[in-house]
Amino acid sequence: MIHIRPAIEADFPALLQVQQAAFGEYAGVYKVSGWTTETLESLKEDAREKHIFVAEEGGAIVGSVRFWTVAGVCVIRLLSVSPAYQHHGVGKALICEIERAATDAHKFYACTMLRTAKNIQFFMNLGYRAETILPDHYDHLDLMCFAKYR
Repeated sequence: MIHIRPAIEADFPALLQVQQAAFGEYAGVYKVSGWTTETLESLKEDAREKHIFVAEEGGAIVGSVRFWTVAGVCVIRLLSVSPAYQHHGVGKALICEIERAATDAHKFYACTMLRTAKNIQFFMNLGYRAETILPDHYDHLDLMCFAKYR
């Protein structure tokens, strides 16, 4: 059974391994090195400014997500699920926990790589609607951004 909880610093090495594996599958499609080579120090710095949830099963970290709220908009980033656990409800559980926890948000905002049909469908299945396309964004990525309102 998947359990979602706030991350603690001891989770960070496993979290980075899951993130590397999850984003590594897109290496042939996009330049994803920013997500596959993130350091423990940069993650610790990010954790000072953002909330991080982890998904675990049997004591092992199998997914994570980062988020923060600005002016009522909850920004969701770096949703990562271990490839072995994809299509088992882990990502959905992480997003639903953010929606439950971010009580100060009236809008949820998440972006994914434009050429990742399964990720686009994932957000649409959760009630998110396409809002913006960001062409040639950082690292020359084309992103599709989604919004969901309370």
